[in-house]
Amino acid sequence: MAHHELNTPVSEAQVRALLAGDTVTLQSTLFGIRDATQIHMFDRGRTTRFDLHGHAVIHTAPNVRRVAHSPEFPAGYAPVCIGTTTSDRMERFTWPLMQQHGVRMIVGKGGLRAGSLEAFAKLGGAYLAIVGGTAALESTWIERIEDVDLDDLNPESLWKFHIRDFGPLLVAMDSHGNSLYDDVRHDVQERRVRVLAELGVRTA
Repeated sequence: MAHHELNTPVSEAQVRALLAGDTVTLQSTLFGIRDATQIHMFDRGRTTRFDLHGHAVIHTAPNVRRVAHSPEFPAGYAPVCIGTTTSDRMERFTWPLMQQHGVRMIVGKGGLRAGSLEAFAKLGGAYLAIVGGTAALESTWIERIEDVDLDDLNPESLWKFHIRDFGPLLVAMDSHGNSLYDDVRHDVQERRVRVLAELGVRTA
């Protein structure tokens, strides 16, 4: 297991060096994205002025407050609480995020499915897991909201965060076909069979 300090944007080689079980701390820029953002981008044909190539996105709809524009608040928003939402329902967007926008890493909780694992392998990407219920801590890793696009979808806008020491995050799915979620499922199934056998319960 290794720890990686990554300044975004990153190269394909940097992402392919990540292995399931490693940890990552992100620096510089992180983009916030959620269901409505991606529905509008990929189902309704909307575009963004942001360049996402080589970047990481986090599944979030942050709690923010409007403030006057200033050097401290260049987007006119102050972060209040920025937590991570469950990734599974956004499974179908992994391929277009990577193919059309060059996204390299997805930060979320709960994991993604086989289709995303295939995309990570073919295109060079990784899923970075964060522990659920840590929104207060995550918010301390975000120094400011630098910019926002598609803001009519607020809070499911496309957010550009300036981050410092965002992590450590766990590499839960890598570009080599490894998924910690698959490992857990396999382990649970094996234990289930063993326990039922010990109880004298027959399984098909």
